[in-house]
Amino acid sequence: MLIGGCALVTAAIKAAGPIALGGRELPDRFTGVIALMAPALLAALVVTAALADGDRLSIGPDTAGVTAGGLVAWGTESIIGCVIVAALVTALVRAIS
Repeated sequence: MLIGGCALVTAAIKAAGPIALGGRELPDRFTGVIALMAPALLAALVVTAALADGDRLSIGPDTAGVTAGGLVAWGTESIIGCVIVAALVTALVRAIS
């Protein structure tokens, strides 16, 4: 019963937005916030993946690779170059240490 109740409450919460707004357009203020959520979530995932080692923070080969890849992506805007450089730097740092 508890799981069924939680499912119903979750469905009601998710349905509240479309029911309340109907077919209307969102105000520009809300649209701007929604547009900024994806980059913020991506940044949080990247930082977590780069700095987390189980249940603690650590800096290691993964961090170096993500940093190098991020610099390449920022400088050249090439995702393929970013991935290649990140993999090479990570492998190089692992081989050295």
